[in-house]
Amino acid sequence: MNATPAETAPDTVLAVDAGNSKTDVAVVGPDGEVLGAARGGGFQPPRTGLAAALDALGDTVRRALAQAGTAQAGHVSACLANADLPVEEAESAEAVRGRGWGRTAQVRNDTFAVLRAGLPQGAEARGVAVVCGAGINCAGINCAGMLPDGRTARFPAIGRISGDWGGGQGLAEEALWHAARAEDGRGEPTALARALPGHFGLPSMYALIEALHLGRIPMARTHELTPVLFAVGADGDPVARALVRRLAEEVATMATVALRRLELLDEKVPVLLGGGVLAARHPELDERIRALLADRAPKAVVGVVTAPPVLGAALLGLDSTGAPPEAHARLRAWYGGR
Repeated sequence: MNATPAETAPDTVLAVDAGNSKTDVAVVGPDGEVLGAARGGGFQPPRTGLAAALDALGDTVRRALAQAGTAQAGHVSACLANADLPVEEAESAEAVRGRGWGRTAQVRNDTFAVLRAGLPQGAEARGVAVVCGAGINCAGINCAGMLPDGRTARFPAIGRISGDWGGGQGLAEEALWHAARAEDGRGEPTALARALPGHFGLPSMYALIEALHLGRIPMARTHELTPVLFAVGADGDPVARALVRRLAEEVATMATVALRRLELLDEKVPVLLGGGVLAARHPELDERIRALLADRAPKAVVGVVTAPPVLGAALLGLDSTGAPPEAHARLRAWYGGR
C-alpha cells in the first residue's frame, strides 16, 4: 500500500544529482526499487544564492516524493554542483536538512556521484573519477590498504584561482579567444573563426562577438560551441587539436595526482571518466587520455561512466542506510549499470 502524502517513508532514500544544467531526483526503496523520479533545471547557487537554488530544487524533489506517495524520505543523499569545498558541503547539508525532505541528509560534491556510480559496492572501494561537464573536477577514495579511514582526494575546482583549466564552458571560451584573434590577425589562423559563428548562422567572429556582447545570443549558449571545437579538431585544425590535447593533459594530470595522494599510483584501480564531455568519448580526447595514463599510471583501469550520476547519489544513500548488496544490484539494473 502506498504511503499517503502526509506520511514519512523511513527506509527510503531521496537521491539528488544537481548539476549546472539539470537536476535528477529519485526516491529509492530499501530493496533498491525506484519509487519515484523527476527532472528539473540546473542548480547554480553562485548565481542565485543557496536558498533560491534550493527553492528551485524543492519543486523537483516534491514531484519525486509525490510520485513515490510520501512527503518525506528517510535519508537524503544529495550530490550538488558548486558544493566544491567541504565547508560548502556542510553549509548545504544544513540547509537541506532544514527543508525537511528527509529525516537525515548528507551532501557531497557531484563528482562523488560519478565516482560511486562507477565503483563496486563494499568497504574495499578504491578509485578516482574525473568529471568534465560544464566544469572539470576530480575526486578519489581509498578505503583499503594503508588508508582504512576511507581517505579521499579532491581539488577545490572553483576556477582559475584554484588552478583549474578545462570543462565544456572553459573550452568554449578558449575556442572563442583563438577564433577572435585569428579573424583580426592577432593570432594563428584557425577554422574555428568560421565554424563558431557559423554554428549560430552568423558570417564572422565580429558578428558573433557583437551578438554575445549585446545579449542577442545569451552567453549561456556558448556551451554549444564545445562540440564544434571537437569537430574542427577532428578535421585536423592545429589550434582546435591543441585545445583538445590540453584538455587530455589536464584530465590525466588530475587523475595521476589523485592516485599519488591516495597511494594508489602503483595499484590496479579504476580511473573513471564522466560528465558530458568525457562520456561522449571524442576519439582524439579519449585516446590521448588513455595514452597519457598508460605512461603515468600504467596499472590504472580506465573506464567511462555513462550511467546517470543520480545512480551514484542513490548508491551512496543505500551505503548510508546499510542496504544489502541485492538492493544495490537492483538499483544498478534499473539505471543500466555503468
